[in-house]
Amino acid sequence: MGAETAERAEDAEIAEIAMTELMLEMRGITKRFPGVLANDSVDFDVRAGEVHTLLGENGAGKSTLMKILFGLYTADEGTITFEGSPLEIDSPAAAIEAGIGMIHQHFMLVNTFTVTENVALGLGTSDMGAVRERLTELVETYSLEVDPDALVWQLAVGERQRVEILKALYRDAHLLVLDEPTAVLTPQEVNDFFVTLRQIADDGRGLIFISHKLHEVMALSDRITVLRDGRVTGSTTPAETSRQQLAQMMVGRPVKLAPDKPPVSVGVPRLEIEGLSVMGDRGALAVNAVDLSVCGGEIVGVAGVSGNGQRELCEAVSGLRPAVAGSVRLDGRDTTGVSPRQCREAGLAFVPEERMLHGAVAEFSVSENMMLLNHDSEEFSRLGFLKLPALRERAGRLVKHYDVKTPSIDTPTSALSGGNIQKLIMARELSAEPAVLLAAQPTRGVDIGAAEYIHERLIAQREQGTAVLVVSEDLDEVMALADRVAVMFEGRIVAVIDRSECTVEDLGLLMAGAQL
Repeated sequence: MGAETAERAEDAEIAEIAMTELMLEMRGITKRFPGVLANDSVDFDVRAGEVHTLLGENGAGKSTLMKILFGLYTADEGTITFEGSPLEIDSPAAAIEAGIGMIHQHFMLVNTFTVTENVALGLGTSDMGAVRERLTELVETYSLEVDPDALVWQLAVGERQRVEILKALYRDAHLLVLDEPTAVLTPQEVNDFFVTLRQIADDGRGLIFISHKLHEVMALSDRITVLRDGRVTGSTTPAETSRQQLAQMMVGRPVKLAPDKPPVSVGVPRLEIEGLSVMGDRGALAVNAVDLSVCGGEIVGVAGVSGNGQRELCEAVSGLRPAVAGSVRLDGRDTTGVSPRQCREAGLAFVPEERMLHGAVAEFSVSENMMLLNHDSEEFSRLGFLKLPALRERAGRLVKHYDVKTPSIDTPTSALSGGNIQKLIMARELSAEPAVLLAAQPTRGVDIGAAEYIHERLIAQREQGTAVLVVSEDLDEVMALADRVAVMFEGRIVAVIDRSECTVEDLGLLMAGAQL
């Protein structure tokens, strides 16, 4: 055996030994809140050199378990062992000191500082030269291309995420927790990101990966542990399971991952946007000369990385933000610059991105939120007085028809899960039988079961001849729902492609500003 072959065999043996070592052991972890058992005797462990995915719906207990690990909560019962020693963590600073790093979904960076200054924050050092030197070594070692001297606000979203990882690596974190780390990345950036994560794991670090994207879980994980209702429902590996089985473990029943889309006849344009330009909150154009139409009987999906004008486009179409140029027509009626109420009267239904800001009033009951659009109609009011029996009957009917899980129609909306609040909003909006449905991030933050139901409702509207515009940063969702896909980049529609003619890779390139 040659020296090179022997060296490779020795490296492989070391890696195999490392993968058998338990870096982290969480045993019998239980955490109670008033009226809620968030974690119920949870066992979870991570080996050195592996990516262990923690999978589960919202409210399954993932966040609570990781907050216990990172010192934000204290477990009521159970033990934690880290690198062979008992671990008691009472703060994130203690977790970082112990060698545990967390990459948050929402970046914890100071935009006006440089990359080097952000990495140095909290280290108690003023030697920026030494920090920069070590940072440059890490950039080269892990191919985390980012300029140490760049200001954070100048960086793209993917580059900011690299800074978060560099912060953890600089502090020599042995265990990294990654919370929905791919939510803001293009498909190409995800592929590059996974190469980096695998390299980090191969160096003997442990990684905890939290994601709801099942194809990513299957591609990256060495092991997968599923939580449901605060309990572990099973642990498996990608070789031993499938996306369908994982979804069933999460929900407790079979789940349809790809909605059925029967063919329908496409009608005339019901939403027409021409030359639309809109100013953003910072005084610059957020939407720049956008042309887009949606016909009755079709779903057009708008894809793009967050911050490329999608939110402002939705607000302009729905009457929440004025246009500085161009026009919007709903069912042939010019609605440019009119109020949200007038947009609705013209046939628009709007499921907003911020459901508790623009979609529902948290303090109102379910029935009160159901009547927000109809309270002054002749059917439900007379001489300024509400016809409460009629309103309550309608609310009960919609709750049942749209499968809104609530103790009663008098329950405060804030007490409902995110998925049921979204169902409530859709029930209210779709009950008006709209000509155009605008749905912004329709399944963000909702359970996989609720997402399945919402997708079915969107497709049902398509079958009824509604023009449906779905704006989503979830490319899987866009590809599953859309008949045509419009890609937004820096405020412009850079391409509109028939769904049957586009690939995820093509869309990813367009989302990053490339031309096909």
